[in-house]
Amino acid sequence: MASEEELFASVDALLNEEPHLPPPAERARLREAAGITQARLATALKTTTQSVKNWENGRSEPKSPRLDAYQRLLNGWAAKYPAPGAAPAVSVVATAPAAPAEPAASGVETADTPQAPAVPAAVPARPATPRPAAASRRPAPKKAAQPAADPRFPHGPLAVLDGDGAAYGVGGIVLDCPATSVVELVEWTLRESGLGAPRLHRNGKDSDPLIVLTAEAAVKLGLPERLEGHEQRRSLRLPEDHPVVKQVVKAKWRLTQRGFGPWARIYRKVQGRERQCVQLAILSWDALDERSWPGVAEMEPADIARVLGVYAQRVITPRGSTAVSGLELMTALRPPTRAVQDPQTGNWVPGHNPGSLGTEPMDPAPPEATPEHPVVVASGWSGGFLNEEAYQWVRDVSLLTDEECTLPYAVGLDLNTAFLAAAARLVVGLSAPDRFHAPVFNPKIPGSWLVDLSHVEVDPRLPSPFTPDGTRPTGPAWYQTHTVAYAQELGYNVTPIEAYLRRETGAYLDPWHDRLKAAYVDTLADLGVTKDLTDAQFLAAMERHKDADPAMAAVLAAIKATVKGGIGKLRERPQGRKYQEGERWPALQRPTWRPDIRAAVISKARVNMHRKLRNMATMTGLYPLAVLSDCVVYPSPGDSPLAFLPYAASGKPQPGAFRLGPTPGLAKLEGVQTMLWAVDLMEQGYNPARHIKGGDAVLDEGE
Repeated sequence: MASEEELFASVDALLNEEPHLPPPAERARLREAAGITQARLATALKTTTQSVKNWENGRSEPKSPRLDAYQRLLNGWAAKYPAPGAAPAVSVVATAPAAPAEPAASGVETADTPQAPAVPAAVPARPATPRPAAASRRPAPKKAAQPAADPRFPHGPLAVLDGDGAAYGVGGIVLDCPATSVVELVEWTLRESGLGAPRLHRNGKDSDPLIVLTAEAAVKLGLPERLEGHEQRRSLRLPEDHPVVKQVVKAKWRLTQRGFGPWARIYRKVQGRERQCVQLAILSWDALDERSWPGVAEMEPADIARVLGVYAQRVITPRGSTAVSGLELMTALRPPTRAVQDPQTGNWVPGHNPGSLGTEPMDPAPPEATPEHPVVVASGWSGGFLNEEAYQWVRDVSLLTDEECTLPYAVGLDLNTAFLAAAARLVVGLSAPDRFHAPVFNPKIPGSWLVDLSHVEVDPRLPSPFTPDGTRPTGPAWYQTHTVAYAQELGYNVTPIEAYLRRETGAYLDPWHDRLKAAYVDTLADLGVTKDLTDAQFLAAMERHKDADPAMAAVLAAIKATVKGGIGKLRERPQGRKYQEGERWPALQRPTWRPDIRAAVISKARVNMHRKLRNMATMTGLYPLAVLSDCVVYPSPGDSPLAFLPYAASGKPQPGAFRLGPTPGLAKLEGVQTMLWAVDLMEQGYNPARHIKGGDAVLDEGE
């Protein structure tokens, strides 16, 4: 009898003759998921291959008891991998294979992460009807995101629906949507539209289709054009007795705990493998915040589809604000569970995915929490808190020299996505914190350390690296690992008094960083800002990049907001006037409520900034006037960063100092004002870095 290796080789040879069957890696995964031994599969597939040919030719398949166990797997392959030349299915597959590649549940269902059953086989799936754009409508520009390559989602991840029933997708496609109610829209989206996006990780979930409603479309579906009330419009919801909400409930659909607001998720509870969930975004309800999506809500539907389509292709299909999308991207790239085989039953069940944050929320250490957190209130903690925040520092005017005051300009430099750069290769804790007394400091262990850094001497013309306001510490305080390690880097001994450390660690944010970095760099390149430009060319390109393509400029703004918002969501505070201190608020139910990870990112970003400030002083003798988060203002003899940044004799930028460029962590010009203007603001107690751009930098960036 042939060995298992020989049988395995023969199976591969047999299947390789049929190019429409799954690729080798997928076949191996399907074999494993079905629990079929290699020997039995080799014997059976000789017959099942002929069954595929019979199926393609329209003949009935041979009946054999031996094939019963494999027939459902074959049907799944045939649906997922159609023969060459066959038209891909436009709608959701009506039946799922009985032997799925992965277990049905890859995570825990929550109010904001619904799953849903497969579409019943009895319901016929009618393909969506593409229709040409009307002559009066402006077509999407040529430079549009390409439709999804996955045959299950031939029309891309999303569509923008107007009042005439035209659903504008990516790549200029326009679908005819006959829905006249929200329920009909949901059913059309799932069964006929061909919308959706494949999962970003093999253990994750496919992205649910997104339908964006214009004001006209919302009214046509029975929704109010605007949500009015005394609260912020983004927090408003339709009342439970609204006719549309009643229609949704009557049709056996569900809404998440967030209700029917600007970003509404409509779903049915999972009963099989396929999810049945649709995301709605209502433009006239301020679903697209102007600060994160500048000018997008006023664009034509085709252009809105292009902007959101590029974002979905490069980042993730939007699921709410850019902050929510940033958090969802972390989970999509690090799914909490993976398929594992139960040794007792042999069944495939969800198990913990190493490197993820798991499925259960984790309470932080008391110093990592916020003052209103139940951990703090219940324990009566009074030992202080981490204060790892971004810089907001202004140099004392009395420390300005005469030479500095006579310089004509104040020039602001802004670091590209500084928090994203800090997330690169950042090791964070994955397990619960353990408390230690008088530990020996180890810069490789993420955690919170109680240590006295008041003895560390820093030039008064530079901010202290240990506090957000740049003042020198006055005694013991809690710091994240990177902050304490920087004190060691400066040559000082550190003796921790106490620490909360985590034994299990990992670079949790690495895939998040890599995907957002690629999105940022690629989008800048679309705007004419590429890596091969000289510094002078880079400054010129950045000056006009927003005018090159407003749609892509909006994508760039959304990517930057995704970075900042995603990091901020790791420590979301309670919202609403009814909240009382000590109560658990909804964000605490998320495994991604991790203030320690947020502190690690901000600590590393602030230390990186101080290291550059120190190197600049060493190389050029220049000291900053002010720092605000990732923006620094320097006195300058010219109106350009080229007038004061350090360059080698060869003309190359000096490493270690601020450098111009289009990648995260490098700098760009933030703004130029007169030195007199900057000094006047400093004397009034204002931060020049906040206003050097010509407004409020914090508000302009959507913080």
